[in-house]
Amino acid sequence: MVVTPSKLRENLYNLLDSVIEKGELLEISRKGKLLRIVPEQRPSRLDKIVAKNITTTSDDELINTPWESEWKPFI
Repeated sequence: MVVTPSKLRENLYNLLDSVIEKGELLEISRKGKLLRIVPEQRPSRLDKIVAKNITTTSDDELINTPWESEWKPFI
């Protein structure tokens, strides 16, 4: 949504609430330039996950480990 500074002044709190509640981008047009008010982008909880090594062997050892002799079908 693009507004003029006058419209922003008239409806400041309503426009800011709209940005917060709906996540809308608010642009203010002034002297041919655009100013933006955007909601904060919080990182996802999944982005905070740290990769961990869960084996003590290398990937090559895991790939080349024979398992066929120990496998028994479940029927």
